[in-house]
Amino acid sequence: MARSGQTFYTLICAALLFGCSEAEPQDKPENTDPIPAATSLVQSASDVQLISAAGTIRLRRETELGFTTAGQVASVRFEEGDRVKRGATLAALDTSLVAADLASANAEQDRAEAEYARIQKLYSDGWVTKARLEQSESSTRAARAGVESASFASRTSQIRAPSDGIILTRNIDAGQIVAAGVTAIILGETDKGFVLRVPMSDADASRIRIGMPAAVKIAAISNDPIEAVVSEKDGRADPRTGSFEVSFLLPAHSRLRSGQLGSVEIQLPRVDSGDISIPATALFGLRSGEGLVFVVDENNRVKQRNVIIGSVSDEALQIRSGLAQGETIVTRGVEKLRDGYLIKPTRADK
Repeated sequence: MARSGQTFYTLICAALLFGCSEAEPQDKPENTDPIPAATSLVQSASDVQLISAAGTIRLRRETELGFTTAGQVASVRFEEGDRVKRGATLAALDTSLVAADLASANAEQDRAEAEYARIQKLYSDGWVTKARLEQSESSTRAARAGVESASFASRTSQIRAPSDGIILTRNIDAGQIVAAGVTAIILGETDKGFVLRVPMSDADASRIRIGMPAAVKIAAISNDPIEAVVSEKDGRADPRTGSFEVSFLLPAHSRLRSGQLGSVEIQLPRVDSGDISIPATALFGLRSGEGLVFVVDENNRVKQRNVIIGSVSDEALQIRSGLAQGETIVTRGVEKLRDGYLIKPTRADK
């Protein structure tokens, strides 16, 4: 019995000693071999900003064409998508009525002029009053105006292409009765070139200037970017969307078509806010508006530092405070590090 008590006492002491040894604080381990980690210098975020947007390819000039007088369509010579030359007749009205109006106007002019000549002779002989002469003169002027109007209607009974182009829209068919001024055909003028039209917010559009270079991608043509320039910008916002349309002039290409989709990237001067920019991969321990980074000192040891975060994108983020321009930070491999670790700096592309 005494032996059993002694054994139990020995076990209790061993347990207490083990518990005490576990409770004692351990020294923080330090790495002896430098850990490879990608680093970079902290840079200002106030130089340029890359803006991306999507839009639609359009001919720079898309002209609405129509008849100046009402009538019945006699012929339409082209279909949508057809290419036409400058001066080509696109559509024509039935000229039967127009020709009759012109003939009637010419006859009325001949009658009025003959009557005016007769009244002038009578007036010079004293047989009619000056008021009668002025009335005849007025009738002659009205008859001449009628001829001009009928001649204009005759000339414009045909729609002719104002330039080389493509028929984008055809709204008429032979036999159809059309009103004066109604859009019959929309012609895309190819000699003015193609543009990419992109809706943009007022903040972005206000910073864009005519002539700025841009890179456009059109999947239907190539995956390689096309060099373009800003050619036009709306003077007012679209009342439905509040956006401004910006046009980017494209170089000539045989495969460009109105209606194709494209995207544009343009570098704009960033408003200098004093912020700095770092790669998104440098941040860890993210919480509301804050995060942690590892700053590298002159001995290649890292120090954990808290930073205040600004705007965030897929590639980079802005830091409002906590870092200074020119400091070195770890941009990749932060998951392997702890405060005070020694690193072997490598380039970010390694």
